[in-house]
Amino acid sequence: MKKHMMKLCMAACLVSGILLSPAEKFTSQAAEVIATVKGSVMAGTTTELLKLSTKEGNMEIKLDSGTDASACKILLPGSSISVSVSHGNDGYLHAVKITSAAQAADVTLDSSSSATVTGTISEKSKGDVLYVKTAQGEMQIKLDSNTNMSGCSVLVADKTYSITCVRGSDAYMHATSISDASSGSSGSGSGTSTTPSSSLTPAPESPVGVDTTTVTGTVNKKTKEDLLYFDTAYGEMQIVIDKNTDSRNGMFIIPDRKLSVAVYRGSDAYMHAATIVGAKESVIPATVDTSSPATVSGTVSSKSNENILILKTSDGDMELKLDVLQSVTGCKVLLRGRKLTVTCARGSDAYMHAISIVGN
Repeated sequence: MKKHMMKLCMAACLVSGILLSPAEKFTSQAAEVIATVKGSVMAGTTTELLKLSTKEGNMEIKLDSGTDASACKILLPGSSISVSVSHGNDGYLHAVKITSAAQAADVTLDSSSSATVTGTISEKSKGDVLYVKTAQGEMQIKLDSNTNMSGCSVLVADKTYSITCVRGSDAYMHATSISDASSGSSGSGSGTSTTPSSSLTPAPESPVGVDTTTVTGTVNKKTKEDLLYFDTAYGEMQIVIDKNTDSRNGMFIIPDRKLSVAVYRGSDAYMHAATIVGAKESVIPATVDTSSPATVSGTVSSKSNENILILKTSDGDMELKLDVLQSVTGCKVLLRGRKLTVTCARGSDAYMHAISIVGN
């Protein structure tokens, strides 16, 4: 009986000691995991506060110096993660450890040359593709399971980072390392970068002899004469069209037009087009009477394709076949609305055929 009474007294003393202990004593228990929750990262997440969407509802979880994010530093909207949490003495749940499924490296990276860009991560980023806003435009950079992120605590949207990247066999730039930028304001999208603007300096190397990867997709309406915005199965790509690009079989860069583009990485960190190929019919060229050619001026219609140029003129639309086209000067590709002067002649098939095209 005495032993039983002694045990009861000891238990009572322990409880009293816990209840009477100062609040500081609880801090030592702050890292004790009370639950593990799964969900997807929400917009608005910062380096201090994780906003998580779960089946049970939305949660706000504090990130602090004790959070172990070594197994998952990517906290971009839509990323699926697991978080073990503890109670904090500030009334918040605190993240103890963050984990996510490892990504398989299924592409070959060309590590012979690399480029470093600085920019702000856009909220459009999701999965393994970063949308990086730079002073010169937006880049898409892929993340791999072996991307070195030791230079940053976590990766979140609207924060500026310095990213070293190389070309992958899938035609994307891949991040080899990411670190917090030493300067640049969060969310401004005005970081500096080694990437070019839409007025691009051609890559110094020639596509001849350079390894290329062919990608297929459709032309995005944001496309310019020297920068093709290309919608592919992997997302939007930005591909430079320069003086080395062979566009003879894919001159018409019309929105929603399907193309195949052989690309390679330029020293400016952009992908460059080596060749552009559009759908073109195999036809037997007509006999064209070039003894009395005519010259017409107008703008390119969106109905044009690799077989027929539809030219909007002051007298209406003209259809000009391209089967005997000999030269194109003053432009590398033909966009909708581009002003042209075309020398043409009548063919044996009663069509007018373009002999030469000059960009105005």
